[in-house]
Amino acid sequence: MHDSPSHLHETCLDFICENIEAVVCESGGKVDEISDQLSLKDSSVYIPSGLSEQLISVLSEKGKLNDNTVSVFSSENTSLKHVNITNGQGLTKKGLRVFKGHNIVELTTVGLSAPVCDLMSSLNEWTKHNLVSLNISACPFRNPNSPIVNVLEICRLKNLRVLDISRTELNDHNLAMICEDLPNLEVLDISQTEVNDISVLRLLKERLRSLTMYDLRSVSADNLISVLSDLRKLQHLDISVDKERDRTVPFRVMTGNQLRLEKFLKHPDMLPLLLSLDISGKEEEVESGDLRRFLGQHTKLRFLGLAHTDVCYDEIFIDYRNPDHRPDLIVTGSATEQQVLEALKRYLIRPSYVQRALYDVFRLTQSFNEPRVDVLKLVLRGMSLHPSKVSIQMAATACLYNLSKGELGQKVHPHVLQDVVSNTLSAMETYPKHQQLQKNTLLTLCSDRILQDVSFDRFRCAKLVLDSLCQFDDPSMGRMSVAICSILAAKISTEETSRLGAQPQYMKKLLQIVKSKTDSEVADITLKFTLSALWNLTDESPITCEKFLQHNGMAQFLTVLETFKHEASVETKVLGLMNNIAEVPELRQNLMVDDFLVVLKRLLHSTQIDVSYFAAGIISHLGSSGTEAWVAESVSRSALLDELGEEVMRWEAPEGEMVAYRSFKPFFPLLACDGDYQVQLWSVWAIHHVCTKNAKRYCPMLVAENGVPILKQLATRPSTHFLVKSRCDEILELLRLSNITSRYA
Repeated sequence: MHDSPSHLHETCLDFICENIEAVVCESGGKVDEISDQLSLKDSSVYIPSGLSEQLISVLSEKGKLNDNTVSVFSSENTSLKHVNITNGQGLTKKGLRVFKGHNIVELTTVGLSAPVCDLMSSLNEWTKHNLVSLNISACPFRNPNSPIVNVLEICRLKNLRVLDISRTELNDHNLAMICEDLPNLEVLDISQTEVNDISVLRLLKERLRSLTMYDLRSVSADNLISVLSDLRKLQHLDISVDKERDRTVPFRVMTGNQLRLEKFLKHPDMLPLLLSLDISGKEEEVESGDLRRFLGQHTKLRFLGLAHTDVCYDEIFIDYRNPDHRPDLIVTGSATEQQVLEALKRYLIRPSYVQRALYDVFRLTQSFNEPRVDVLKLVLRGMSLHPSKVSIQMAATACLYNLSKGELGQKVHPHVLQDVVSNTLSAMETYPKHQQLQKNTLLTLCSDRILQDVSFDRFRCAKLVLDSLCQFDDPSMGRMSVAICSILAAKISTEETSRLGAQPQYMKKLLQIVKSKTDSEVADITLKFTLSALWNLTDESPITCEKFLQHNGMAQFLTVLETFKHEASVETKVLGLMNNIAEVPELRQNLMVDDFLVVLKRLLHSTQIDVSYFAAGIISHLGSSGTEAWVAESVSRSALLDELGEEVMRWEAPEGEMVAYRSFKPFFPLLACDGDYQVQLWSVWAIHHVCTKNAKRYCPMLVAENGVPILKQLATRPSTHFLVKSRCDEILELLRLSNITSRYA
């Protein structure tokens, strides 16, 4: 394995967050003015600050943090000092009040649905006096009933050193208030705000170490140069832009800023302490010569953002043999794997940057020969942060396929592949009509490694795949869809297969595929997967069997048997489905038709034992209904049972396991057919076969379903046929040797 399992600590946190309802209950009272509060079921438990903070952070990441779940974090049972909420959409004023009971020193609440004033009012006096870091990116300032942007409450946080107020309605007046009232600020992010003039930043020139102004379009070149020349303590500067927005911004808006970066780079004495500079997206403004001279004058620089520029391809950044190459300088861009991954890591909240980085990752993944879990995790992170951006989901799903396919996927730990499937299904669900995206997801899911070894919601997956199958008429997508469903249908519960089978559009589509292949006489992999899917969907699901018959499946399958005569792999699957119908007493008469019984007699004597086996199973179920229920005219029940007995006696045990059963319960009525030893003989042969080939699975199942008393009674009854008795004894001996009965007694 190239990736180890999750730490137990992480697994526990993840489990609690996914099953939060199992560890909490309604307290029935009001705490911190919150009604309908949840509390831990064990009120004596106290969760220390580190764990409390991780718990609220993971709940937020999973989108499970809301007014209800946040109430668990009462100060009576938890402690919060460093709060990190990256998804605050589910929190309103009611839920935020839980913070009143905590003394918080660092607070991140991104994307709140409640206005900032509600957040500020939820903080106690200690927090307001001691808070050193506040991130309210993408949080609204304006109240629904007021157009005023009010930052007064923020201005009261006198000890604040770090403030991220990006993606808000912040304007020049608000920025002036903040700089005047918060002289201790050292780190400031005003990206994508309404600020036009940054002159007021001079008030912070003695302390400001980090300034982020991503996509701040309206600041003039002169204003920028003038202010930056005074910020002598600045170590980190981000003046990158969103290049995608260039296409929608009129040129006249941009003319005032065209030369601002050129002017900046030509100031040799500007920002002497600079460690980090991001000028991504400014392709037209960056001259290689100017940038080289700037780097020569800023030897302390350790990071340079050049994403969305061609300058990142300069030899000094990609050729370690170049005399000006600096191995200690981290660069973002598209020229090398290191640049691409660094870009994806640093710009996760910027949709256009994530999209471009994912395109670059896709290009890189096509030549990967070893599993790259580090890349997988970055792709998944970018994907999960932008579920509404179809371009990102398109690129990400393509990357996921390349990173998890074939031998690469075999070496990736299942818990990482579990995240791959989860994000893939979310993309399918969000964009059901986007054909290429759906094709990407099917490519990823159509993997034995994923379908067999990874835990995920298989019913959800099967439903989404069937929806995709019905939506698009694409042969390659259809082949993948039926392949996935043929496996998943055998792994979901009978209740779930019934829910799928109850949807008429699924049955109609699957039978359409069968008809198309039959009409063209093509027994290809698509036909075989489709037959397997139908077989597994009807397994112990009477409603699915009924839907099959209602859609004329019986007549269609007779045509299949005639068209692909002696094609054992097709015949087995058809008979497997017919066997499922035969297990439903009220549906058996649909099989007692001369055309089918004539074919069934022929297949009973097939040289392929699996074909003969399933034909015998159908005859056993039909024969168990009794003489009075037999409705076929040209085929005698007694003659058919005689042929059944003769055939079973001739069988030799196959080398491998022919069939998989969910339960032995359909066999028990057959064992009770006292007058028809042939039916009993097939049943005990079948039970003996699977218990011999897969004792670990079937012996415990037989005991758990109370099959042992039935077999003992059959073995000791004087009227039991000696061959049936002998096979019963063999099964019971197998159970004894396996020590199964004593362990289940």
